[in-house]
Amino acid sequence: MTTDRRWSAPEPGRTAVVCVECQNGVLGPDSMLPALAADAEPALAVIESLLTGARGAGVLVVHTPFAGRLGGDPGTTPLMRSTAPATAEWRPGHRATQVLPQLLDPSDLIVPRHQGVSPTWGTELLPLLRARKLDTLVFAGVSLNVAIPLAVGQAAHEGFNVVVAGDAVVGTPAEYGRLVLRNTISLLAQVVSVADLTRAWQQAMDLRQTP
Repeated sequence: MTTDRRWSAPEPGRTAVVCVECQNGVLGPDSMLPALAADAEPALAVIESLLTGARGAGVLVVHTPFAGRLGGDPGTTPLMRSTAPATAEWRPGHRATQVLPQLLDPSDLIVPRHQGVSPTWGTELLPLLRARKLDTLVFAGVSLNVAIPLAVGQAAHEGFNVVVAGDAVVGTPAEYGRLVLRNTISLLAQVVSVADLTRAWQQAMDLRQTP
């Protein structure tokens, strides 16, 4: 799935994998967006493989759940207004805001947001990663409808090297997600398969261990 022939493997020590909205209330059995959850279900094992490979190579894994508005107005977008009733009780610690258990490890960083439709716009995420001297972000999760394109564009605009794990991001309908990946995301980021990413990280680990 690597689409950029100039692709070079991200250096593990300067990279974070950003896993967007892979939480119970979005992709779990009681999802507020059941069509998205159904389309994303086949990708969950791929996302898990990406995160496992990243941790094994020393790559930081970051989760960016939507953790409720804390009583605030849902804003002006039709998406946030239409989902406002379903998310009205969401708070930090609420089951719906928790990362899917199979994707979470104690070493992971969780950076929730409480407003807006992107994990990067007006949040702490990019400053936190920059403060850790990380310059490459690998995005996974949902969705290619809204959050992923906005986050990828913002990260690229802020000067990060941006990679999207093409088989670990999903939109709905699924075919629309593939069109976004091919016609929009590929203009903003390198689109690389999870297999290629994890293979490159394993090779980097092997080189570090060579006497």
